[in-house]
Amino acid sequence: MILVTGATGTIGTEVVRILAERGERVRAMTRKPEGANLSAKAAEAAEVVRGDFEDPDSLDAAVAGADAVFLLDAPGPWIERHDLAMLDAVRSHGIGKVVKLSAIGTGENSDLRVGGWHLPGERAVRAGEAVWTILRPSSFASNTLRWAPMIRAGQPVANMTANGAQGVVDPRDIAEVAVAALTTPDHAGKTYTLTGPELLSTPDQVEILRKVLNRPIEIVGVPLEEAKEQMIAAGLDPEFAEVAMRGQRFIAEGRNAELTTDVVTVLGRPARSYEIWADDHRAAFG
Repeated sequence: MILVTGATGTIGTEVVRILAERGERVRAMTRKPEGANLSAKAAEAAEVVRGDFEDPDSLDAAVAGADAVFLLDAPGPWIERHDLAMLDAVRSHGIGKVVKLSAIGTGENSDLRVGGWHLPGERAVRAGEAVWTILRPSSFASNTLRWAPMIRAGQPVANMTANGAQGVVDPRDIAEVAVAALTTPDHAGKTYTLTGPELLSTPDQVEILRKVLNRPIEIVGVPLEEAKEQMIAAGLDPEFAEVAMRGQRFIAEGRNAELTTDVVTVLGRPARSYEIWADDHRAAFG
C-alpha cells in the first residue's frame, strides 16, 4: 500500500493516477476526501482518506497499514512542521520507504529559495530508518497556467523574472519519477534534481505559447515589490510572499539556470519539453 499525501494537487493527482493504472494499491490523502478530484480510474481504485498535517491523529490513521509514503505539501513556511509531523507517523508505524518531493537547490542559498523550507524534512528523511529517495524539481511547466486568464482576456502576461531562464519541467515527468522510486528498489538513497530538456525564460515560454496557440501574446514587466504587495493584499502569508519574491529575483539573476539528465536516468527517455506540455494543455488557455 502506497500513501500519497497532497493527493489532489498538481503532482499528487498524477502519482495517484499512474499508480492506480498500474494496479498498485494506493491510498490518497487529502484534507477533504469528499471533494477529491481524481481521475476516473484513480477514484475507482484508490482508497481516499482524510489527513491533515496539523492533526497528528489523522496522519497516524492515514499511515496505518501503508508500506511506502510519497511526502509532498503545498509550498510555504509550514513545510518543516508538516514534514516532521508525517515523519513521526512514518517512524511510529515502521514504514519501509519514503519518497519526498523537495525543491531544486535545497540546502543551497536557502534564504533565497523555497528549498530552505524543505531542508529540515530532507535531513529527517535521510536520518530515518526508512529507505528514502528525494526529488528536487525545477519550475513546473504548469505554473504558467496562472497566465491563462490573462491570455484568454487578451491581456499581457506578467513577467517578474526578466530574461532569467530555468529548466522548466513537466509535472507528469516528476510524477513518473516518483512512481519509479516508490515501486522499485533502484532509487534508494538517491537525490534527483528534475528539470526539463532546455533552459527557458518567461519570454521563451510566451513565444512557445504564441506558436502553440497561434495567437499574439504580450508581456509586461512587474516590479517585485509591487507583486509582493499584491500577494499580501490578496491574503497570502507575508513570509510566503517575501520568500516568493526572493525566488523570483534569484531566477531573474540567472541563478536557477540548471539542467540535469536525472529524468532520463530514471525513466530511460528524454524529459518532455515545455512545447509538448503546452500543446497538451492548449484548451486551458482558450
